[in-house]
Amino acid sequence: MINKDFFLALEELEQQKKINKEQFIETLETALTSAYKKMYGEAKNALVKLTPEKNTIKIYSYKRVVENVEDEDKEISLEDARKVKKSYQIGDSVVEEESTKDFGRIAAQTAKQVVMQKLKELEKQIAISELSEKEDELLTTVVKRIDNGVVYVQIAGSHSEGVMLESDQIPGEKFREGDRIKVYVKKIKDSFRGPQIQVSRSNIGFVRKLFELEIPEVESGEVIIKNIARDPGNRTKVAIYSEKPNVDAVGACVGNRGIRINTIVSELNGEKIDLVLYSDDPLEYIARALSPAQIISVETNDSLKASRVIVPNDKLSLAIGKNGQNVRLAARLTGWKIDVKPESEASKDDAPTEVEYELTNIMDEPMDDDFNSFDDLEEIDGQ
Repeated sequence: MINKDFFLALEELEQQKKINKEQFIETLETALTSAYKKMYGEAKNALVKLTPEKNTIKIYSYKRVVENVEDEDKEISLEDARKVKKSYQIGDSVVEEESTKDFGRIAAQTAKQVVMQKLKELEKQIAISELSEKEDELLTTVVKRIDNGVVYVQIAGSHSEGVMLESDQIPGEKFREGDRIKVYVKKIKDSFRGPQIQVSRSNIGFVRKLFELEIPEVESGEVIIKNIARDPGNRTKVAIYSEKPNVDAVGACVGNRGIRINTIVSELNGEKIDLVLYSDDPLEYIARALSPAQIISVETNDSLKASRVIVPNDKLSLAIGKNGQNVRLAARLTGWKIDVKPESEASKDDAPTEVEYELTNIMDEPMDDDFNSFDDLEEIDGQ
C-alpha cells in the first residue's frame, strides 16, 4: 500500500501543528494494527508498519515455529516453516507480508480518525500549555458575549475564551459586546470541552496585578505588598512596606498628585482604596489597618490572636464602618480578631477573654472567597 500524499500530509502537520511525527506514526501503526485484527480476526498476530522514507504502509503477519501446532492463527509447524525458508528453527517467528488490497478502505478511515483525534489532543495540549503561562496574570480582553450575567471574553493570541461569573465581576459594572476590559486569570482547568479559563475582576489578585502594572516600585520589588483585603465594589485595604529606608511606600503608590492610585481606582470602578503601612508591631499594624478611624489604644491577646481597640465615642461608627466593613477588612488584612469599643465603655477590667472573642470574632463572618495572603494564591478555586 503506497500513498505518497498521505506522508506529505504528515510532513505538513509536523511543520504547521508541531506534531512529533515519530510519535504520531507509532500511534497510527497501533491503530491500523488494531483495525486489521478486527477485520481479519483478533487472534491473528499482525503488525502494520509505516515507512515514511519509502512512502509505504505494509502489513505483516507472524507465527511462531513449533513442533505441534495448537493455534493455527499464531503457530506454524517446522515443516511448513521450512517451505518458506529452510533455515527456520523451533522458536523462530515466520513473518509474511499480507495483501493490503481489501484493507485499503478500512486503513484510510482509521488513519483519518487517528489524525483527527491526534490533532484535537495536540491542540488541547498546546492551548493548555500556552494558557498555563497566563495563570495569575493580568490580561486585556474583549467581551465576546454576555449570557445570563456571565461574561465571556476573548483571550488575545489564542482561540480560547475566558469565563467571568457574576461573582467574579465588580458589583455595579456593566459590559457590552466589544468592550476591552482587563481581567485577572485566576484558574485554568482542563475539561472534556477543552481548557476552561476562569477570569475575575473581583479577586484580590486583580488588585495586586493593577498595582504591579501602575506602580514601577511594586513591579521592581522596592515596594512590597504584604497583604490585601477586599470588599469588591466598595473598599480595599492594601498593606505595603519597603525594606529600603529611602523609599516612601505610600508616596510611591499614590504617585504625583495621586495619579497612580487614581488610575487603579478608576479601573476598579471607583472602589475606595486604603493604603496601610505594614508594621511588624501588631499594635501599630492593627491601628493603621483601621484607618481612617482615629485610635486611642490597642490591646492584644497573643494566645488568642485577638485584639481590643479603643476609639473616641464619636469615631466608633467610622472605625466599624458601614455594616462592619472597615473593621472586617482590617481583621482580614492583619490576621487578628478585632473588637472595637468606644472610649466610654472601656475599662481596665475589659481585657480580651476567650469567651469574648468567640462571640465577637468578626473574622468568622464570610465576606468573599479571597485568600488572606499571596502565599495562599494556589488554593483559590473560585469565587
